[in-house]
Amino acid sequence: MTSASFWKSGLEAMLTPDNCVLMLIDHQPFQAAAVKNIDVATMINNTVSLAKTAKAFGVPTLLTSVLKDRGGLIFKQITDVFPEQTPIDRTFINTWEDERCVEWVKGTGRKKVVIAALWTEVCLAFPVIHALGDGYEVYFVTDASGGTSVEAHEMGIARMIQAGAVPLTSGVFMAELQRDWARAESAAKIAEIILEHGGATGTSLAWELQLLAGPHGA
Repeated sequence: MTSASFWKSGLEAMLTPDNCVLMLIDHQPFQAAAVKNIDVATMINNTVSLAKTAKAFGVPTLLTSVLKDRGGLIFKQITDVFPEQTPIDRTFINTWEDERCVEWVKGTGRKKVVIAALWTEVCLAFPVIHALGDGYEVYFVTDASGGTSVEAHEMGIARMIQAGAVPLTSGVFMAELQRDWARAESAAKIAEIILEHGGATGTSLAWELQLLAGPHGA
């Protein structure tokens, strides 16, 4: 299988809680300060939602930073989702050149790798392209990533798609793992995430829950 030939359609193309891992790369103050294609608070909110979704479904998740003593620690809202984890701090700009990160992925035994990072055109594109070349099936989360300009973000996305990676958003990741509302246990967990991080969807869900609770509340 070449880097660009993995399943792109059919059921095999879908992410499940059992077939993927998540890597969150460089969500740090220095990088966030230069993000221009998306509101930074919205991007952080989306990343926290992404992290909580992975945890709710038991998806192995790696947090990694670059030069934390200069660029700052990963945002606390994200690290709080995985308090037991010490993020891997790198010197490599390309995360896939850090053997600790690659070995972590290998250790999971999973071939579908979902990545979000700052910045899109560099710290997301580089490992995405590299991992594709190593035979992994790579997906990247556009709204939990950010570029230094609209053009930089869009060119990074175009480059990754051209290389064979698959774009998605944090909401798609959540829906793809859930797949069936009859899965009540996980549905309850993601309802909480939507209420906290879902914006207008969360507001609508709160209204729906209020209606279901009846005129006297829960």
